[in-house]
Amino acid sequence: MASWIISNPLIAVALLCAGVSALLVIWYLVRRPALTHATKLALLAGIGVLPLATATTGNVAGYEATKSRRFCGSCHVMTPYGADSDDPKSTTLAARHGRNALFGDENCYACHADYGMFGTVTTKLGGLRHVYEYVFHYHDMPLEEAKQKIHIRKPFQNSTCMHCHSTEGPSWNGVKEHTSLLDRVRGGSVSCASAGCHGPAHPFSKPMEMK
Repeated sequence: MASWIISNPLIAVALLCAGVSALLVIWYLVRRPALTHATKLALLAGIGVLPLATATTGNVAGYEATKSRRFCGSCHVMTPYGADSDDPKSTTLAARHGRNALFGDENCYACHADYGMFGTVTTKLGGLRHVYEYVFHYHDMPLEEAKQKIHIRKPFQNSTCMHCHSTEGPSWNGVKEHTSLLDRVRGGSVSCASAGCHGPAHPFSKPMEMK
């Protein structure tokens, strides 16, 4: 907990606001001061402003925390995926993106997020579905069995890769296989994560159904 507070000051702000709010409410209930202008301002802060600040900073801090690989790997069935991303010797797509300075500890979120106007909302709603699946289907499932049953919900979209790999840069087009399949890659008829290209990001798990 202490490390999370240090790494994310918003958690400290949320706890501080909650603590001050509680102290103000307790002060009023115990002392029962007259309802002067100052008392009303203190109550406004204690039961209005500070709780809202706690909720806002807490939600933002929670959102940021759920983007970390540590959070994604907190369910036991996700342990192999997080461990592979952490492995400095691994050559899988997941591990290589995990070593990318642009993503760092947020490579799971960066590659599985839905980009677009409502990308954050749809990604977090998908995360709630993951919580449901874990609680009701995978919570007591042995890891080896889970590795065979866990699968990506829908085919991985090339548009996610193209968020960073635009297919227009000279280094990308310098690869013969890229240029020969350019239109099909952009159109999505050939998946970047298919067996004939880069392969699944997590090849140790059950092969994904890719085009």
